[in-house]
Amino acid sequence: MKNSFCVLLPLFFLFLCHASTAIGVNNELSWSLVKREERKTLFSNEYGDISAVQLLSYGINGPHVLNFFILEPNSFLLPLISHAKMVFYVQTGSGRLSWTSGDDDLKSVYLRAGDVYTLPEGAIFFEESFSWPYTSISDAVLGFNRKVLQVAFKEEEEGGKKKPLWRMVDEVPLVESLVMANKKKKGKATEKAFNVLKEDKDFVNENGWSTTVTRKKLSALKRSNIGVFMVNLAAGSMMGPHWNPTASEITVVVEGPGMVTVSGGNRSVRFEVEEGDVFVVPRYYPMVQIGFGDQRLVLMGFSSSGKRNHPQFIAGRASVLRALDRDVVAAACGMNTTVVDRILESRNESVILKCESCAEEEWRAMEEERRRRREEEEEKRREEEEKQRREEEKRRREEEEEAAKREEEEARKREEEKRKHEAEEEEEARREEEEEQRREEEKRRDEEEETAKREEKEARKREEEKRRREAEEEEARKREKEGRRHEAEEEEEARREEEERMRKWQEEAERARRQEEEKRRREEQEEAEKRGREEEGEKGEGGEAAEEQRKWEEEMEREEEEVKRIPLLISS
Repeated sequence: MKNSFCVLLPLFFLFLCHASTAIGVNNELSWSLVKREERKTLFSNEYGDISAVQLLSYGINGPHVLNFFILEPNSFLLPLISHAKMVFYVQTGSGRLSWTSGDDDLKSVYLRAGDVYTLPEGAIFFEESFSWPYTSISDAVLGFNRKVLQVAFKEEEEGGKKKPLWRMVDEVPLVESLVMANKKKKGKATEKAFNVLKEDKDFVNENGWSTTVTRKKLSALKRSNIGVFMVNLAAGSMMGPHWNPTASEITVVVEGPGMVTVSGGNRSVRFEVEEGDVFVVPRYYPMVQIGFGDQRLVLMGFSSSGKRNHPQFIAGRASVLRALDRDVVAAACGMNTTVVDRILESRNESVILKCESCAEEEWRAMEEERRRRREEEEEKRREEEEKQRREEEKRRREEEEEAAKREEEEARKREEEKRKHEAEEEEEARREEEEEQRREEEKRRDEEEETAKREEKEARKREEEKRRREAEEEEARKREKEGRRHEAEEEEEARREEEERMRKWQEEAERARRQEEEKRRREEQEEAEKRGREEEGEKGEGGEAAEEQRKWEEEMEREEEEVKRIPLLISS
């Protein structure tokens, strides 16, 4: 390879958003300009460098990153893994890109200036990781320990020396010389890129040309929703005022300085661009790009849609205003139809118009705006300072007045405090006197209450003593009555017991008497029988039997008399 080449990569869609972008949200322009020196350097050595520009939203369907790769001759980029779909453009030089998505064969495409190509998400193509949309293939391999790699690749250390695989463990530069690779035989390309410089242009005239690369021209763009465009303006020419109805644009300045004006609502923004600058213009925002009179302006970029954009031009033969009724245009612009006719018919060119001093006029207008803004800012600063001075003066006077008021207020407060203190002392003396009188009254009242309580207590005590004596007397009477009742009950009980005892004794005596009588009767019978027998035998013994019969009868009479006396003893 004789020349170095630069690959421009948009960072791969983190996500896609197809929502429309409204014009003039809160009347603020949603555009972005990043100067070349503001790029973030990701890697740099003698073989090349990589830098990036991060574009957040700005109405372009989500955040993007634009990467710039510069490779020196005979250098190559170590294998990387893409984390998102990518579209790239080759600005200068030539080279070969090889890639695979893992499920098919290795593909290759020869690249040259002007080529546009795409890579799918997850493709391995020919970086240490920078937290950007790719991962170094060496990181993917060498993230494992040595033993795992030895087993996986069936390699062993020989003679204490590491085999070639382990040299990868050492730090490997992102971009390395291709001298050894050049010894290999070049293979045939399996893919073909689209070259915007060689293919037919969409529009061309003496003032320049423009072209777009859509999915219709490059079928590989179907892998992403991204289009590519390029504008080449001759010195002193401009891309006519227009807006894009279907896509936002991320533009890179490839060559020359120029001026860009973006209009939104009731205000416009002008900014100067130079080679390597990046700017974003959201969908629906009218804009114009102008080259200076001594240099051409070349722009390339990416649109947020892979379909044809159909920009709407305001001026020239392709003006969209020509399709409208002239009265409507006149009423909308506040002009008469004659002026409208003259304006719309004033140019025969379309799209890219000749304007030799427009960029300079825009630059002067931009500088004038900057000067006016600086003056306005300076005036505003002076007004702010004057306002602050007046406010400070006002504040100082207010503070002095406030201090005087405070002093007067303090004096008044001291006087009031003095009067208040005197009044409080008088009030205190009066309260003390009243308190003394109250204490005396309370003391007297307490003494009266104490006397009344004492008398009441003594009366209550006497009454209680009286009730106690009465209760004791009543209790004594009850006890006496209870004693008499108890004695009567005891006497009655004794009488009943005695009667029961006498009854039982009488029963016993009666039973004994009957038994005795029965015994005596039997004995008498026996005796009679005996006497009968004896009388028959001895008639002389009759006198003794008569005597004993008499004694027995006397004994029985005494016992009956004794029994008769017992009830008399009980009743007495």
